[in-house]
Amino acid sequence: MKKLLVGVMTLVSLAMPYQASAEEPVASAEALLHQMDEASRELSYELSYILIKKNSIEPLRYRHALEEGETYAHLVYLSGPPREVIQRGNEVSYFEPGLEPFTIDSNKMVAPLPPIMRSDIHELSGYYDFISMGRAREAGVACDVVRIAPKDGARYSYLLWIDTRSKLVMRADLLDRDGEPLEQYRAVSYVINPKVADVLKSLKNVELPAVVQLPPQPQADLNWKVSWLPRGFESVSRNRHRLMMTDRPVESKMFSDGLFSFSIYISAADNFTVREQLVRQGRRTLHSYLIKDKEVTVVGDIPPATARRVAESVVFAHGGSNEQ
Repeated sequence: MKKLLVGVMTLVSLAMPYQASAEEPVASAEALLHQMDEASRELSYELSYILIKKNSIEPLRYRHALEEGETYAHLVYLSGPPREVIQRGNEVSYFEPGLEPFTIDSNKMVAPLPPIMRSDIHELSGYYDFISMGRAREAGVACDVVRIAPKDGARYSYLLWIDTRSKLVMRADLLDRDGEPLEQYRAVSYVINPKVADVLKSLKNVELPAVVQLPPQPQADLNWKVSWLPRGFESVSRNRHRLMMTDRPVESKMFSDGLFSFSIYISAADNFTVREQLVRQGRRTLHSYLIKDKEVTVVGDIPPATARRVAESVVFAHGGSNEQ
């Protein structure tokens, strides 16, 4: 009987720390996102994950460190032809099959990472609700689950699994307006260790491609505007150019809310222009719409209904410019 009592007491004592941790108060959803943002920018870590889309699964490995205020990061595609992206401070180098390696002056790499890792949480709070969804388990660790839901219903949402200890994102599901997943980032394994920084510091001595000196892109004055945009989307660029394959002149504007983005392209209609076309592949929507003799095309990470409404809101002026 005494042995049985000792055994029961031992089990109770082992269970108490888990119970206590389970009853710890969870920070607000917005506070968790700020902690996630800080952790992803400042910790030295290696994260292996898979990117799941409708018809593909892509395995990747991402390493990150912050040394003396400089960001060092290395993303490697683990299947198919060798591909990688290297960030060293404000320079990002790309190594793609079939292309000469190149470096651009930027503090962000264009790569398949959860966009929320590079967004301004405070700014997003004006257009999105941050909702705590409780706790769950992902990649073998306990996680706080947070939903990022648009206030207006005119864009997609995210469901995040944030490690309760490290505050790194273990899983990110991009959801459509019906709550169905369009794509998923799912961590397979990760490690937080100063040795990751030691490995990435070796990038200081690696000879990378020279920085490409891009010609300045003047912000063209365009003779059309958009009369409706989801709240928070702002114009980030506008220009005139010709399509590479057809030499067809096109005017374009790009809009972003800090989490999602889309572009509007305007060109003269021709014999191949259809009155209306809608294509969606995963997160990407393409909607083209004919307005008199102009073809309006909206392409980006927004729902089809939103792309349609944006396209139909394009208004052409007569002889004047517009800065929208």
